[in-house]
Amino acid sequence: MYLFTIGLLVVVYYGVYLIFSFFLDCDILLAFKEKFGKPVSSLKGKTVWITGASSGIGEHLAYVLAKAGCKLILSARRVAELERVKKRCLKENEHLTDDDVEAYPIDMFDFDSHQKAFQHVINKFGKLDILVNNAGRSQRAKWENIELAVDKEMFDLNVFSVISLSRLAIKHFVQLGGGQIVNTSSLAGILPVPMSATYCGTKHALHGYFRPLFMEHPDEHVSVTMVCPGPVQTEFLAQSFTEKSGEKYGVTTDVSKTKVSAERCSILMGVAIANKLDEVWIATGTPLRIAYLTYCFPIFTRWLIKNLGLKYLMKLRDANASKKN
Repeated sequence: MYLFTIGLLVVVYYGVYLIFSFFLDCDILLAFKEKFGKPVSSLKGKTVWITGASSGIGEHLAYVLAKAGCKLILSARRVAELERVKKRCLKENEHLTDDDVEAYPIDMFDFDSHQKAFQHVINKFGKLDILVNNAGRSQRAKWENIELAVDKEMFDLNVFSVISLSRLAIKHFVQLGGGQIVNTSSLAGILPVPMSATYCGTKHALHGYFRPLFMEHPDEHVSVTMVCPGPVQTEFLAQSFTEKSGEKYGVTTDVSKTKVSAERCSILMGVAIANKLDEVWIATGTPLRIAYLTYCFPIFTRWLIKNLGLKYLMKLRDANASKKN
């Protein structure tokens, strides 16, 4: 009877998560914090550096944080797009001045430029409170066809550029007495996703690198927030790597209800940052349920995914591929 009761409680516990996934577009803790936790406005006055800020999640996160009154450094390679985002940030909050939002172009592959870029941020704003590592690219490719050069390039962008900037930030945070690293990971960083072997590898690597960090700095108020979106409605797919070096996937997708909008994802990301949550999942019902099932019932989920088939999983992830660019 005792074991039966324990088993029943476990099933009920996991069942609650699965039931709530029918109504939420994020994990339960993040949904709770959105209602009852610290608002994004609590970040007012913080200095935040966002990489990959010229489009997608990074762009819309900039607007969310601008409304909250944060001072922003916006980085990416495309200067014109950065200036466009900066201009809208200033419109989102009339109390921000031109000096409060800096468009600073950077090529994340140029590791030698990271120290100079970081020093520029400190010289201009005097400090950095939050580093958002958002720059990165996805992938669509068959596992056995991926060139090793693609693996190396993706790890340079999605992992090692993140580590490079973050190590500079951590040293600064320790001296400052606190700070926060925010990494845009993915549900692909916690469960397998087909046709994206290298991408999955890079996102799993991020979790592996950052999970030990709090153990080494438990008393220095250094926090890490891993943001794991599922399918998000952006142009991310068109820019994805393939199996060949130097090639882009070049496919856009239709707007789909299975995807979270970039605006909504960024709002939830802002909540996660304000509440210093360790790891958050952002996705609509079906991807969120699959994530919970993978965590709670891995053997059953392996059988389920096998029977759902590759075609269903790719449609769930990308909706309908509409055209080649």
